[in-house]
Amino acid sequence: MLKVVALSGGYSREEANQRLSRQNGMVASFSRALSEGLSAQQTDDEFNAMLDSSIQSIFDASKT
Repeated sequence: MLKVVALSGGYSREEANQRLSRQNGMVASFSRALSEGLSAQQTDDEFNAMLDSSIQSIFDASKT
């Protein structure tokens, strides 16, 4: 099976995930979208929860 890697292309994580989920067989590398919503002002728990959520959403969109 061939897998193609996509970049978020400047879209928000939500938009990039929607586009990715419509592309069968493609996986993502969303460095900018991955960091969306992260802030130095967050507690460690808030930061980790946001990062976990971002990773999960990108993973879920890549499962098509």
